[in-house]
Amino acid sequence: MSDEKTKNIQEVQFLEQNLQNLFFQKQAFQMELTETQSALREIESSKEDAYKLIGQLMIKVPKSKIIEELSEKDKLLNLRIKNLEKQENSFSEKLEQLRGKILSK
Repeated sequence: MSDEKTKNIQEVQFLEQNLQNLFFQKQAFQMELTETQSALREIESSKEDAYKLIGQLMIKVPKSKIIEELSEKDKLLNLRIKNLEKQENSFSEKLEQLRGKILSK
């Protein structure tokens, strides 16, 4: 086996490992996003202020403040997921190119 083919195979393995890591990160962010959106819907339908855990303390917080915080978290999580998807697409394209090189030789 040529050195270039060996190098390409190693790079394929590296990209596959990175894709798997990205998948797990994306899955974790998607779960957190689902929880955040659920909490946001609940607080928006609530008529009262809510309580927030800060360390071992539970503090009453105005509804508007919690909505603001959850909305910001929602935006941030969506942004992170989009960035991970861009990385996934980039890695997938490169992976397919490398697989094509390996198989054509």
